[in-house]
Amino acid sequence: MKKIINDVNLVEDQMIQGLVKAYPQQLRKLDCGNVVVRTEKKQGKVALISGGGSGHEPAHAGYVGKGMLDAAVAGAVFTSPTPEPIYEGIKEIATDAGVLMIIKNYTGDVMNFEMAGEMAQMDGINVKQVIVNDDVAVKDSLYTVGRRGVAGTVFVHKIAGAKAEQGASLDEVQAVAQKVIDNVRTMGMAIQPCTVPASGKPGFELTDQEMEVGIGIHGEPGTHREALRPADEIVDMLLDKILADLDYAGHEVAVMVNGSGATPLMELYIVNNHVNDVLTQKGIKIYKTLVGNYMTSIEMAGFSISLLRLDDEMKALLDAEADTPAFKA
Repeated sequence: MKKIINDVNLVEDQMIQGLVKAYPQQLRKLDCGNVVVRTEKKQGKVALISGGGSGHEPAHAGYVGKGMLDAAVAGAVFTSPTPEPIYEGIKEIATDAGVLMIIKNYTGDVMNFEMAGEMAQMDGINVKQVIVNDDVAVKDSLYTVGRRGVAGTVFVHKIAGAKAEQGASLDEVQAVAQKVIDNVRTMGMAIQPCTVPASGKPGFELTDQEMEVGIGIHGEPGTHREALRPADEIVDMLLDKILADLDYAGHEVAVMVNGSGATPLMELYIVNNHVNDVLTQKGIKIYKTLVGNYMTSIEMAGFSISLLRLDDEMKALLDAEADTPAFKA
């Protein structure tokens, strides 16, 4: 294993310390675990907290800041954070307006965030939640009951965060977050695995002629493994599954072509070229496109496509100001 690290036991802590040192005007780290919060707490608005295992950078701490999250909690690589740091994060950001937890649908994440939320409610904090399950590839996986939460989560952070920044109530912020979840679908693939530092070996194996279709963000198996195809054919396969799951006809959409960590922008733009052509041919109008690394899997080579069906409210919130290390609008 080749990694530019010091100690496998310090990877997450040193990463978070490096992040907050890079953006001290925006971020600070709590003393209890790897919890990142906004440097300046904004009173009077609904506070948003999210998180999960490390290894998905810039998610989730990279989205802490104006117009998005108020806190993010990082567990060990591909491992949910425990309830205690989540609870401390909730307490740190809580306002009279309440707290919304944005949870990706993985068994550990759901269990630990819900436990932390219950602890906070016992302190009198008004806590609600949404669970993101945008992956259309598989119904159940190694880590979930139901569909996995993947890159579409970033749209939830952005749109719910903008609603909260406007001073909306907790019920209103929860409702718009759920509306995003109901209207976003994602599917991905990979051509090379990643290596979790603590394990020291790749999470799976692919030959130079193979790809994994429908893979999860932790390297979980997808729908099938097959011979590597040209980019346009891969896009067609993923879009067919996404478009069959939700009716996008007559709607404007936001597109995210998300890299898994080791995929060059050159290849992501080749993917986006065909995504745009296919949607245009189908009469689906593209309102906004995002191309880059938004929710990665360490150094996995691959990508996912997310489509968000928009209405006027979501369009305005997607365009609203955001100022975080990893997302600016």
